Amino acid sequence: MKASKLLAQCLAQPEKLKAHDDKALTAIITAARAERLLATLAYRAEGLDLPDAVQAIFRDAVIECENVHRIAMWEVDRMQHALRDMNVRVVLLKGSAYVAAGLPAAKGRQVGDLDIMVPRDQLDVVEAALINAGWEWVKDDPYDQQYYREWMHELPPMIHNARDGMIDVHHTILPLTARPTPDAQAMMEEALPLESGTYILAPTDMICHAAAHFAADGDMAGGMRNLWDVHVLYSHFAKDGAFGQQLADRARHHGLYEAVSRTLRMAHALYSTQIAQQFSSRLSMLDRLLLRRVKARDGWGREGYVMTRFAVYVRSHWLRMPPLMLARHLWIKWRKSDKDTQS
Repeated sequence: MKASKLLAQCLAQPEKLKAHDDKALTAIITAARAERLLATLAYRAEGLDLPDAVQAIFRDAVIECENVHRIAMWEVDRMQHALRDMNVRVVLLKGSAYVAAGLPAAKGRQVGDLDIMVPRDQLDVVEAALINAGWEWVKDDPYDQQYYREWMHELPPMIHNARDGMIDVHHTILPLTARPTPDAQAMMEEALPLESGTYILAPTDMICHAAAHFAADGDMAGGMRNLWDVHVLYSHFAKDGAFGQQLADRARHHGLYEAVSRTLRMAHALYSTQIAQQFSSRLSMLDRLLLRRVKARDGWGREGYVMTRFAVYVRSHWLRMPPLMLARHLWIKWRKSDKDTQS
């Protein structure tokens, strides 16, 4: 059995860890580390009688995760300080949002870049303020700058020149060239305020965003963690019995019903997420292919299923932009990489 499958089983039912021998536990821990789910697994395993070596690994993972969260919240604080004199609504996205709001999805969640969303008509002033506060471009190539500004859902990524903290400034949740066109203005208007002065997406929009990122945008690298986010968020919000219908309605409004449905089906298949009747749990052939890609990790932390990963990678680009634009983009990127190799 693939280590990814064992990991999924143990995340959903952590008591299963006790049934595995040292070899299987090593494979599960290795896969969890590769998928950035080790601290999540550690939290899930709290109170279980496991070998001392495993307990030590889990303790270290939790300590590291807590430190990552402190750094993430400091980056939020510094971003707020940089934008303090501006009348801009700033919505935290992804891991930083979960941590700042104290959501269950924050437990064990690794946080990398700081992702925020601001109104598109205020991108220029936000960009200027961040640059003035020490952030600078990661990619200063003219084509990359043009590509992000004309076609993407965010500014080119920025990094702070003293702290190395990365920030991605979004104005919507999918590339402008993607087929679905979510209502970013509605997301901004219905975002929920935090005591700190920042905002987070409303629950239905939070799941729509996670599903868009998983099923309608990327190549599903890190898919196990993304599906775990959705599993925990949905399980938390669905305690309100009306949430299933609210989510279905909101997903349709954003043009993301298919993406949300697929993501929930796959979360159900991987983690036994109990989903509402508005969403079918029956897997399609494409779902099974995507699940195969998600569960590609072996006991050494390596990703297998090369052809499956390649097919999903091609699909991710196909979803992002029309064929002629995609061909032009790939040609330019290939020419640039060829020139860099020769120089």
